[in-house]
Amino acid sequence: MSRIGRMPVAIPGGVTAEVTDSRVRVKGPKGELSVLLPPGVAAAKQDATLVLSVRSDVRMKARDLASRHGMARALVQNMVEGVTKGYVRTIELQGAGYRPTVQGSKLVLTVGYSHPVTVDLPEGVKATAVKMEAGGRAEERHTVTLTGCDRQQVGELAAHIRRIKPADAYKGKGVRYGGEVVRRKPGKAAAGATAGTGAK
Repeated sequence: MSRIGRMPVAIPGGVTAEVTDSRVRVKGPKGELSVLLPPGVAAAKQDATLVLSVRSDVRMKARDLASRHGMARALVQNMVEGVTKGYVRTIELQGAGYRPTVQGSKLVLTVGYSHPVTVDLPEGVKATAVKMEAGGRAEERHTVTLTGCDRQQVGELAAHIRRIKPADAYKGKGVRYGGEVVRRKPGKAAAGATAGTGAK
């Protein structure tokens, strides 16, 4: 069995959990989530905890079964944390004229294309857009904060938004994760000047 999988998942106050066949459902202040356990893994509710175990009637390599056991426990733990605290991912837009706009269940991004890019927000995920103070127009920055109870859903949406216009390696313009460091490359002019200095 997996060392992580053997650890019980605590169910905090205000959260209800139920196990039906191979599905675990968790409901809390932030929402309701469910996950289908992988073959070979079972769950049972014991007092204020959920305990995941390996089924003995499944023929599978011990290593594969242990990995599924640990993964299932991590998914259940993420659900419990999601319905109690929620998950937050931040996206930054940097560039002149780059701006996000939230229109109901849609996020509209103006990121240097000939047309705005519209992203549909999935049910359970909310987005807020805020303009950050910057030194000049060229350094104009906006942030988009994504919140939701499903960790995978919030993470996949953040990755999708980032892929729309990844940050440029020369000027830094584009979309990046909050706090992401983009390594800047020297432009042709800078590279030429350095080469000329070396030749002397």
